[in-house]
Amino acid sequence: MKKTTFEGATMTVADVLVAELAAWGITLYFGIPGASALPLVDAVRKNENARYIVVRHEQTAALAASAYNKFTGKIAVCLTIAGPGATNLATGLYDAKEDHASVLALSGQVKTQYAGPGGIQEIDQDAFFRPIAVFNNTVADPTTAVKLLTRALRYAVVARGVAQLSLPNDVQREPLELAYCERETCLPEARVAPTDEAVGAAAAAIDGAARPVILAGFGAMSAAGAVFDLAEVIQAPIVTTFRAKGILPDDNGWIAGVHGPLGTPHARALVAASDLVIACGASFSDLTGIPPEKRAVQVDIDPLQLGKHPLAAGVWGDCTIALPRIRERVRPREDPAVRQWLAEQKQAWSDRLDREADPEAVPIRPPYIMKVLSETLPEDAVVSLDVGENQWWFGRNFRMKRQRFAMSGYLGTMGFGLPGALAAKLAYPDATVVCITGDGGFSMVMADFATAVRYDLPIVVAVLNNHELAMIREEQREADYPPYGTDLTNPDFAAYAEACGGAGIRVTRPQELRDAVLAALQMNKPALIDIETDPKRFE
Repeated sequence: MKKTTFEGATMTVADVLVAELAAWGITLYFGIPGASALPLVDAVRKNENARYIVVRHEQTAALAASAYNKFTGKIAVCLTIAGPGATNLATGLYDAKEDHASVLALSGQVKTQYAGPGGIQEIDQDAFFRPIAVFNNTVADPTTAVKLLTRALRYAVVARGVAQLSLPNDVQREPLELAYCERETCLPEARVAPTDEAVGAAAAAIDGAARPVILAGFGAMSAAGAVFDLAEVIQAPIVTTFRAKGILPDDNGWIAGVHGPLGTPHARALVAASDLVIACGASFSDLTGIPPEKRAVQVDIDPLQLGKHPLAAGVWGDCTIALPRIRERVRPREDPAVRQWLAEQKQAWSDRLDREADPEAVPIRPPYIMKVLSETLPEDAVVSLDVGENQWWFGRNFRMKRQRFAMSGYLGTMGFGLPGALAAKLAYPDATVVCITGDGGFSMVMADFATAVRYDLPIVVAVLNNHELAMIREEQREADYPPYGTDLTNPDFAAYAEACGGAGIRVTRPQELRDAVLAALQMNKPALIDIETDPKRFE
């Protein structure tokens, strides 16, 4: 094979793959280097467009890559070693799989002559990743490397999931001529337009309804304007799934809030009284809790989601394309009474949240924490939310303006918050990025607070420290079990942040909280607020 030069040296398979990814605008890598991936890591080093964020655990790498896609729609790469590096990706990649986030994993592999039982750090990675990935392969022949890479990217984008390539160390080092590589076309995005028949059926079902309600899901987040326009035309309130909280500001006149166990009472009342649910990019999870007897017009980019709930009409299409077409076909209506009723209910709910936010209670109550965060975070802040009771209080009590947030949805894995904040700050370096987490979730990934310091990522981490796995404690209580195994022995998180080179603030009294948050937001370094809070709910 003819050799070519790359910065004065022979261009290798690893060099070509990194250059190919850069040509597609994919330049951000998360991972940990090691023997089986050294040629790939060195290729990232030599490519002026690529950036390698070295984390402290590969789970953080995969969760960050998943979050990066949730926040931006763009692909980031997990770059790790064979064996334990690959297996440590599993939780984060499963989060991407469950939430349909596009991620590329490049995993080193032992040299081909050592492959098989008994190789150090050698596992059957094809078998391991098979249940997780929409595309999964090992590059055994250097001449197929680019073709497999571009195919992997296409699968990640179109199938909205994890694509994985394993690369033996010796294959990575093989010389390769970029100009003669066979490749496939990688689509930058996948859009689906609905048929006229589907649009017509949806419009007819909407026109035939007396009390329609719009259910906005995460799949409609990029179509917020179209959701609002449809609501205005048909005078329909908007309820959201948890993941779509903030699709429009809470003070928007048509927003009724989250539907489900931690949602608003007026959202539940509207759905209960409705005769049609217009589901936009919503997957009808059990936590959203739409009654199965409710007829639905469902708009979704995934045809397999259609019919998950009994349908009045199913529309296969992207919400950004389908909703404007439906709006053009429906009958405009006027119903000032529903908007007036909704305004009154929202005010009553806001007053209730204010009453719950006790500014004197010690330990600090979570409703007060969410009230302060709601009032102090900038309107354009980006929030990475962890899993646990902190998530419950955010969903119920945080009042969205124009912030955007991401979380681990279907997998619901603790530890998402901090990796998500790292990804958000890398994606939006000029934005205020805040991680809202609990002591349980943060302690799972706390080593990577040092990663924020190393790469000068000034994020704010708010730790709701109740010294318990409080959500598990609540689940035990509801299932009539005594508390067991949920108490936590925590370090001084603020002192830990200082030891990492960041800023740490400990808050024990409610009067200190607002100033602490405002101070952390002004710091030009990673800052952690350790908030002593109460594990009890409304006891």
